[in-house]
Amino acid sequence: MTEKTKSGSRATIKHVAEDAGVSVAAVSKVLRDAYGVSESLRGKVRASMEKLGYRPLAAARGMRGQTYTIGIVLPDIRNPFFADILTGVNTALERTQYRPLIGISHSSVETEMAMVESMIDRQMDGLLMIGSTETRGNLELVAGRKPLVAVGHHDPEATQFDTVNNHDQLGAMLVVKHLTAGGYKKISMLSLISGTSTILAQRELGYRRGMMEAGLGKNIKILHSAQTLREVKITANKMLSSPTPPEAIFCWTDLIALEVISVAKEMGMQVPGDLAVVGYDNTMFCDFAQNNLTSVDQSGEQLGLQATRLLIERIKGRNAAEHFVVTPRVVVRQSSDPRNSP
Repeated sequence: MTEKTKSGSRATIKHVAEDAGVSVAAVSKVLRDAYGVSESLRGKVRASMEKLGYRPLAAARGMRGQTYTIGIVLPDIRNPFFADILTGVNTALERTQYRPLIGISHSSVETEMAMVESMIDRQMDGLLMIGSTETRGNLELVAGRKPLVAVGHHDPEATQFDTVNNHDQLGAMLVVKHLTAGGYKKISMLSLISGTSTILAQRELGYRRGMMEAGLGKNIKILHSAQTLREVKITANKMLSSPTPPEAIFCWTDLIALEVISVAKEMGMQVPGDLAVVGYDNTMFCDFAQNNLTSVDQSGEQLGLQATRLLIERIKGRNAAEHFVVTPRVVVRQSSDPRNSP
């Protein structure tokens, strides 16, 4: 809906100033979120903006050097964990003038970079890249053009951009520790085919370390699947139909773990009982009675909040890199009950 004044024309900064009883310069300061603007002035101007339906033109803002938009690139819209991150992003933006615009890369490096180029062309003020598999070199090229925060990308030595992660290696180790404490020894991992994902590399390393520390090195088995439910179903069938099937499967994400539970039940197996299943992300679907999925909580909303905070700081001029890491925890539910438990 287009903003209108009483005369029917689009509301301008001058109309806002007249309605609020302040100068055009004062309105401009509020719009720029300038230092030293009082809450009283800010409230008065925003009330007039709301009353008149005033919205700054993004194109005009871009000409002045800032559009108050941030670009968010996601690898997939189907994974519910990304919704948790976006909830944190939106919460962080509530009291700011920034608005997010989202692009989906479908886990394609080419599509991801095309999205980034489009966002830069549209003069977005900064970028959040979630689950990116780009190299440091490519991310540094992006960061040289726009402020950048990478979520779900481990690179603590990076100096040109910020990163926000959970401690993926520790999370996987905690899963193995939880399962071995429940009497499971033949623990396999179902991971994703992705040669450059630092998240998966860290989770697989954590799984291997956990198994070695538990004295179960001979039982280490990692199978990889493409990120489609059809491929996950094929891989899960292969795992569960083998001559020596696993007693427990650690899945790289909840979405995959739920499909593994479905496959196991289709094969007549009990979860738990015949098979324990553990996911990663602790999304809302874990709590559903038919799932009761044990999962690693990596605080998706907090990741989104912190990433947004860091990005706005970068937009405002911070140059020193920050690398924020959340400590994960295992949220235990019925899907990983101890073996032979009543």
